[in-house]
Amino acid sequence: MGFLKMKRPGEGAAARTTKTLGDAAEDAALAHLQAAGLALVARNYRTPGRGGGEIDLVMRSRRDGTLVFVEVRRRSSASHGGAGASITALKQRRIVFAARHFLLRLGHTPPCRFDVVLVQGGQIEWLQAAFDAG
Repeated sequence: MGFLKMKRPGEGAAARTTKTLGDAAEDAALAHLQAAGLALVARNYRTPGRGGGEIDLVMRSRRDGTLVFVEVRRRSSASHGGAGASITALKQRRIVFAARHFLLRLGHTPPCRFDVVLVQGGQIEWLQAAFDAG
């Protein structure tokens, strides 16, 4: 597990917004995954139209070519179930929908998996194959 120092809301000259905290968590997750040997393919991939899905990071394993769709979740603490509890069945369906849309652009389907990176309390936890498309 890696460690991440993030300012808490209200620290510093101006309070950091939820968006900036989320972006910082995504940056930390990206760095963690790249250090583990994954290559960035796309960031913040969104399907067109309303009600579609979004994938925070699309990565490729340099080892075996697996395409990895990554959801990054940040929480300041473990209260209310923590970061992992926020990945509901609906959220998973939207990620899978966006992944299928992304794969249509490729013309072929490489091996794929869905990972989750939890950023909570200054630590990073990488859950490989956290859920599947079924």
